Amino acid sequence: MPFVVTENCIKCKYTDCVEVCPVDCFHEGPNFLVIDPEECIDCTLCEPECPINAIYPEDDVPAGQEHFVELNAELSKEWPVITARKEPFDDAADWDGKPGKLALLER
Repeated sequence: MPFVVTENCIKCKYTDCVEVCPVDCFHEGPNFLVIDPEECIDCTLCEPECPINAIYPEDDVPAGQEHFVELNAELSKEWPVITARKEPFDDAADWDGKPGKLALLER
């Protein structure tokens, strides 16, 4: 069962999770990360590394965010792989926990 990046990552894009991934399944967009479900080996290393709790096992994605399962699969085919940690956005902490960020997702 792959892991899924959910809404809280939008406009935060912390990349601590990327460094611990043994199979390079993370892909980077302008203001969001996704996990390629075909590459994810369910190692569980990324979930605790996310400082804003935006990563969940596919079966545990919060109610109302199930569409992020498909979104991760779709965007991982379009966006490049990211393998090294980058600094988060300057205002990332301000966006942590804000609802309704899907409309702000940049493709």
